[in-house]
Amino acid sequence: MSKTAIVVFSDPKAGEEALGRVFNAMFLTLELKEKEREVALIFQGAGTRWPADLMKPDHPANALYNAVRDKLAGVCGGCADVFGASEGLKGANVKVVRDKAIAGTNGILDLSRYLDEGYQLVAF
Repeated sequence: MSKTAIVVFSDPKAGEEALGRVFNAMFLTLELKEKEREVALIFQGAGTRWPADLMKPDHPANALYNAVRDKLAGVCGGCADVFGASEGLKGANVKVVRDKAIAGTNGILDLSRYLDEGYQLVAF
């Protein structure tokens, strides 16, 4: 059976297109979850700003986010630091991942690990 890692890079500060990207990322996550396929949702880069917004009950994507939270594999810690998202993640109850040391950060989520494990990466 195929394995898919869905990576959200879009920045919530970028407007409607970014909202469309995160919606589509979560739609695909939900579709694969419902088909009982192995799927991992990841927030990377400026996308690390999303969880703090998506957890708000009045956010238009909140219900969808809650439907796929069990597939949230992690948020890139180093990216969250760089993009100023770390503080917002504290109350978001998400796994902040720092599994690969990289200069200038306290560690990032290593996407190559997913490739090594046979996942296909889909980026939004």
